[in-house]
Amino acid sequence: MTLARAITTADIRAAASIDRAKAEAMVVLLLDQVFCLPARDLTINEDRYSLNSVNGVFRSNHADFFFKFHQEEGEAEMRGEYYRADILANAGLPVDLPVYISNLPGEQILIYRRRGEPRFSDVLRALDLADDPGARARCVAAESDLNVRIAAVQARTLHVITPEEAQEEAIHRLFHERLVSQPERHFPGGRLADFYLDKDFTFPGCTLTWNDLKDLRFVINGQEYEASLGTLFATAHDRLVPTRLAGAGGLVAHGDAHNANIWYCDNGQGDATLAFFDPAFAGAHVPALLAEIKSTFHNIFAHPFWLYDPDQAAARFQAGATVEPGRLIVTMDWELSPIRRDLMMVKQDVLWRPLLTLLRDRDLLPQDWRQVMRLSLFLCPTLVMNLRAGATTHNPVSSLIGLAVAVMVGSEPVSGEDIVTRFLDAITPKTD
Repeated sequence: MTLARAITTADIRAAASIDRAKAEAMVVLLLDQVFCLPARDLTINEDRYSLNSVNGVFRSNHADFFFKFHQEEGEAEMRGEYYRADILANAGLPVDLPVYISNLPGEQILIYRRRGEPRFSDVLRALDLADDPGARARCVAAESDLNVRIAAVQARTLHVITPEEAQEEAIHRLFHERLVSQPERHFPGGRLADFYLDKDFTFPGCTLTWNDLKDLRFVINGQEYEASLGTLFATAHDRLVPTRLAGAGGLVAHGDAHNANIWYCDNGQGDATLAFFDPAFAGAHVPALLAEIKSTFHNIFAHPFWLYDPDQAAARFQAGATVEPGRLIVTMDWELSPIRRDLMMVKQDVLWRPLLTLLRDRDLLPQDWRQVMRLSLFLCPTLVMNLRAGATTHNPVSSLIGLAVAVMVGSEPVSGEDIVTRFLDAITPKTD
């Protein structure tokens, strides 16, 4: 007699992209398998923001629940991330604590009481679609309050870490580990190889192979950038090695606080608060320069629309590309929406400038901090999902905008300034 193989989160994520009903039935089996929790009316959410995770709702024992798990391609399990909510709560950060937790290999899943509040990402998307100054002001105030709390925790928990402590943090799965094959750790490998190497790129105006594209300098709306895509990936592989990030110290952080992992709690009296959930990459020794990179890129520069709503981007923006010797000439009319500009100012003034000043004052700020930030920001869009048109949901317009924005955040301009250089200049610690 052979026993049936246990259902894993990897099985469910693979099934969800093909047969949602089958995947939902598998989640029911997993909940019974792991928690002995009978589930009914289970639905996997169709979620534009869950690029590497699965979430949904169900009812059990007369109560409503929300479940979520993170699953990387090619991995049977996530190692040790899903029991770290207490680290955030104990540090004083607002975090929704799960009622059921499994951290068993291949069965790592979080179960929360179902909440009625929207995610912050959904509230902000509505403002991208139609600005409302009053609603925008409430969102900015809530964001500012959250960042004040994050900055206080950063100041209280910043400490010297060893290269070994830096390497053990789960956050590197979002950055360096996506550049290399597993377990060989060959470069270029991982998502970089799967998404882009030996592939074709179709843009409005031209189609290029990776070998054609990787060494071209981008010229975006007349602004030329120093580093090509190939150079940025290679430099990120060298500089973002986990052990090399220990020099800036470590701190307590969520690590993946994009706004689809944040609840928006309106008290009905004209203001709102924010609360984290899904601390999949949280830790106590998160390298300081990585801690708020995901929230900075995904909550600001990934919007409006191009990363998560490619069809909206194609309908609302124009973009085109032509090739000249050694250069890709890009024109586009994409720009940050008013709410994203306001959120950028909060990150700039409330969080990044105080953090960098603190690192400087404690002799922990590396001379190349600006490059570290740029390279980390660059990997956010390029490795969170495949940006090639036709590979996933992207079209030629959103693909070109996405790669252009990636270069803008990753590379210094040859001359002059843009919105990213102004942001980095503004967070640079002031000399006495």
